[in-house]
Amino acid sequence: MIMVQKLHILDETPSQTAGPFVHIGCIPTFAGVDGVFREDLGARAIESGAKGEKITIRGHVFDGTGWEMRDAMLESWQADAHGNYPGQNGADPKVNGFCRFAADAETGEFTLETVKPGSVVGPGAAMQAPHIALWIVARGINTGLQTRIYFSDEDNTDDPVLGRIEQRQRVDTLISKKVGEGEYRFDIRLQGVGETVFLDM
Repeated sequence: MIMVQKLHILDETPSQTAGPFVHIGCIPTFAGVDGVFREDLGARAIESGAKGEKITIRGHVFDGTGWEMRDAMLESWQADAHGNYPGQNGADPKVNGFCRFAADAETGEFTLETVKPGSVVGPGAAMQAPHIALWIVARGINTGLQTRIYFSDEDNTDDPVLGRIEQRQRVDTLISKKVGEGEYRFDIRLQGVGETVFLDM
């Protein structure tokens, strides 16, 4: 027998901005707090010897005024170059599938070094275009925001997630731009003109 909790008897806990504690709690070494972990969890997306095209993605998180959020922290999740996630048969053991990184405190620019993911099977067996899932937190963000990075040099036409965006002009906010060999640019805008599409997944 399954017991289902009656949610109408509980009030929702108010959300709060995370303040300066996100970095201290999640990436203490990066925040200058040594000795908590030997290495921060999710320090690298890939290990030496990972198969596939090595890529670097750089960008900024901009607030509603256009200011670079220098305290932003991001997490990424992705498949390997063949579209397999860690734990799946045939997955590349050198691709961690998860990375946690922060914007530079001086410039506000974040950097993700990884391999370009392959296409993955989505709901209903529809193939999803190569993408990296992102989770973003920073001052003023009460609940972490989810979005995706797609690639301008891939065929994104039939991706089922992009296909659900009704305002078609906003699809471009999820497409990273190739700026060099293995180099991509992906800026995230929290509000205003060019606001990034955020997902509830």
